[in-house]
Amino acid sequence: MLNNPSKRKEQDIIFSLLDDLMGSQYVLKSKEQMLVYAFDATAPVTDQMPSAVVLPGNRDEIVELLKIANEYHIPIVPRGSGTGLAMGSTPLPGSIVVLMNRLNKILEIDSANLTALVEPGVITAELATAVEQEGLFYPPDPGSMSISTLGGNVAVNAGGLRGLKYGVTGDFVTGLEVILPTGDVLLTGNKCKKDVAGYNLSSLFIGSEGTLGIITQILLRLLPKPETQRTAMALFDDIQPAAQVVADIIAARIVPVTLELLDNICIQSVEAHASLGLPVDAGALLLIEVDGYHSQVDGEIEKIIHICQSNKATSVNVAKDQIHANQLKAARRTTLAALARRKPTTILEDVTVPRDKIPEMVRKIREIAQKYDVEIAIFGHAGDGNLHPTGMTDARDTEELSRVETAFEEIYLAALELGGTITGEHGIGIKKRHILPKQVGEIGLDTMKSIKKSIDPNNILNPGKVFEL
Repeated sequence: MLNNPSKRKEQDIIFSLLDDLMGSQYVLKSKEQMLVYAFDATAPVTDQMPSAVVLPGNRDEIVELLKIANEYHIPIVPRGSGTGLAMGSTPLPGSIVVLMNRLNKILEIDSANLTALVEPGVITAELATAVEQEGLFYPPDPGSMSISTLGGNVAVNAGGLRGLKYGVTGDFVTGLEVILPTGDVLLTGNKCKKDVAGYNLSSLFIGSEGTLGIITQILLRLLPKPETQRTAMALFDDIQPAAQVVADIIAARIVPVTLELLDNICIQSVEAHASLGLPVDAGALLLIEVDGYHSQVDGEIEKIIHICQSNKATSVNVAKDQIHANQLKAARRTTLAALARRKPTTILEDVTVPRDKIPEMVRKIREIAQKYDVEIAIFGHAGDGNLHPTGMTDARDTEELSRVETAFEEIYLAALELGGTITGEHGIGIKKRHILPKQVGEIGLDTMKSIKKSIDPNNILNPGKVFEL
């Protein structure tokens, strides 16, 4: 829209308004400045240059920005660190990307009420460290937590390694400050443990991928820091018995903090990348962590060892101390980086099934990969049913890329057939909007569209993401 030659005068007016509003140093207009914001972490990379990138410094600037956008019908794309994997923060033609990184303050840690009030640009790991210094605990830990922002986490309802026991980001959001597309300021929720006054508006914006409003403050629930934790790594000759261990642990009424699965491709890649001493001939690896009171933790880890051994684990290694535990967890934390070294293009996907269906979903992914003769690694948060099948390919090899993409289409459908979902934590964005109707149905999609039209009548906020109007 803004790059249309017939609207050059209008573009100049808008740029002048933005310069006056935020300061010209916070309004990026050249291709060199904007190139890094033309794509996110989704592969294969599809870049689209925005018309401008702005870095607001406070709520009032965002309010005025959205009023300008409504007047001129400019698409607005909110963005955090760009770690998204569904093209949810990629620009649109004529759009303005709104970087939230300057709103990066932890405004309050309230130990009495076990809450933290933060701005959306706060890095996830920074909040986790800050609250731990107060003897508190913020459990959500997405794989990108060292660089991802809390605003982005809320936008996609991000999960993480501790999701099995503690849940996802949305389970810890108790209130929001949101700027609606019209520029109005909406406050939702509060510090109260119980509040059922009207609709749960916070939940409406959690996972909405920036299509309904721009979040400017987040009120988060905290927990007391667990007394202790134990970490173990179990190795198997094949991935199927490892997947069965996941189902058996849950069936035994044990809920670990972490229950992560890596297949042989992942193990080989991690060892080549990080030299952690992993046996490269192992068929699968389970990373298991439990936390709580000492007596509870010791009892649960013993039961888990027995379950692993009953499913033919070749070894179960329990960490001796925190340093050793961090070494074991490094295998999971470095998996994606390690896989990315195998081939030029790494397509990280995200499906979730009921936990008792994990063994069957693993089997289906392996069968589909074999059917299309492509390399698809399997890792993920198996304890909560969330798997990340990851295709290694080369986007320049269009024939192989087509086979990989077709294989993933079948994987999505297989997850739905098992009562699962096409995304557990990455979101829909552009990448999966074509398949969303197969999960939510016509009525579900129409309801979402009605909500979008009601809140965003001019369709300026991240249009075309999740679904097209």
